[in-house]
Amino acid sequence: RGVMRFKTTMAGHDLLCLCDLIRLLWSLLIPCIYLSLALTALLFLLILLIRLLLQRRKTRRDEQGKAPVVAFFHPYCNAGGGGERVLWCALRALQNRYKDASFVVYTGDQGVTGEQILEGVRRRFNIRLPGPVKFVFLNYRILVEASLYPHFTLLGQSLGSIVLGWEALVELVPDVYIDSMGYAFTLPVFKYLGACRTGSYVHYPTISMDMLSVVRERNPSFNNADFISANPILSTLKLIYYCMFAFFYGLVGSCSDVIMVNSTWTQNHILALWRCRDRTSVVYPPCDVQTFLDIPLEGDDEKKSHSIVSVGQFRPEKDHRLQIRAFRKLLDKKTPAEQASLRLVLIGGCRNQEDEDRVLQLRGLCQELGVGDKVEFKLNIPFEELKKELTEATVGLHTMWNEHFGIGIVECMAAGTVILAHKSGGPKLDIVVPHEGGVTGFLADDVDSYAEALEKILALSPEARREIRHNARLSVARFSDQEFEACFLSATEPLMGETLQATLPAR
Repeated sequence: RGVMRFKTTMAGHDLLCLCDLIRLLWSLLIPCIYLSLALTALLFLLILLIRLLLQRRKTRRDEQGKAPVVAFFHPYCNAGGGGERVLWCALRALQNRYKDASFVVYTGDQGVTGEQILEGVRRRFNIRLPGPVKFVFLNYRILVEASLYPHFTLLGQSLGSIVLGWEALVELVPDVYIDSMGYAFTLPVFKYLGACRTGSYVHYPTISMDMLSVVRERNPSFNNADFISANPILSTLKLIYYCMFAFFYGLVGSCSDVIMVNSTWTQNHILALWRCRDRTSVVYPPCDVQTFLDIPLEGDDEKKSHSIVSVGQFRPEKDHRLQIRAFRKLLDKKTPAEQASLRLVLIGGCRNQEDEDRVLQLRGLCQELGVGDKVEFKLNIPFEELKKELTEATVGLHTMWNEHFGIGIVECMAAGTVILAHKSGGPKLDIVVPHEGGVTGFLADDVDSYAEALEKILALSPEARREIRHNARLSVARFSDQEFEACFLSATEPLMGETLQATLPAR
């Protein structure tokens, strides 16, 4: 009976404690609501104040009769990749059309001057701008370096881009802001704090539906480590993280007034994530096809050696390892005499020390597989040397899974190589497609299929290869600089026209 009385007392005590806890939480609820509203109002006022201060700087510039400013956000503008070619061709097109505007590039490149950057553009891309460009050099580009975030890389780089975007906005408030490198999280900074008209050219979505599928299906990949794909709990947690990130990526992306994408593949993913169909258009990136098309297409029946050339920056997703392993497998199928006539040339740009370390690892793989003397690395080479290598090559090689577009592929086709690209993304949907029923190239997706395709191409008669090369050349005219500039100007007309009409000083 004493035990029962004790249990009853304890139960009553627990009930009393629970009631006290509920009363305490209820008494805190109203103050918490008021505090949340107060903090929200404070944040809103802070944003409004910052916007007014930045707007005053822009208004002062307009009152002084200065030209409206069009700014491109491109932290790696001194790199030599296809994204940089888009930047400079876009600038050239806008300068030719809008002669009264002032143009700015936000860059994180240090240790170089604006003149040196433009000289590199002329040397690498054979592009000369018709007007001056102002460079705003940013100090915190390290915040968007992938190496800074060994885990949660997408989130880290995106948050870092917000800080870098804020630095850019504080340095100079433009009238028109164009993100030409894929840092979508900077868009709301310029739109809502800087009161800018915003546009974006998307080369590759920061996160794609394919990336979600890789994690959902627990497939190992360069961005889905083996220890994660092998663990159902970690895979579930990563999928939740990816889904949340995709949601916020869609929100910030929708802040763009004009959206340009570089391929059908990219368009499909951006429409699924940003949901802005009426503002989205495909603008194929510019490829210097005419420079290659001007070179006569010669037969290769007298060639005593065959080079297989790859063009692409030394980034992990380009999968140069697959190229080297496929080349090794091809050599295994050849006689010693046939092996002596083959070489693999890897051409690309190195953006930073991380890329240079990757090249060292690839050289090590070549030594490990016994092809060190047959594989050449050519880094950051001038345009004339690139042209020479491509026109002398037999095969153009590309191995990136779900490449958004593939400027290097187009250049290889225009130069007269027989292209072998990855069976996915832009190459499959937009580039290596039949031209008037004729074959323009080949597709593969693993070491075995690449080796087999290489063997097939080399076994073709010179006449058969010439027909494929001819078809490929005819098909790439739609990727010329002229086509890009016309489409880019058409897509940005709503952005540029309204802004420049509103900000140009009275004459």
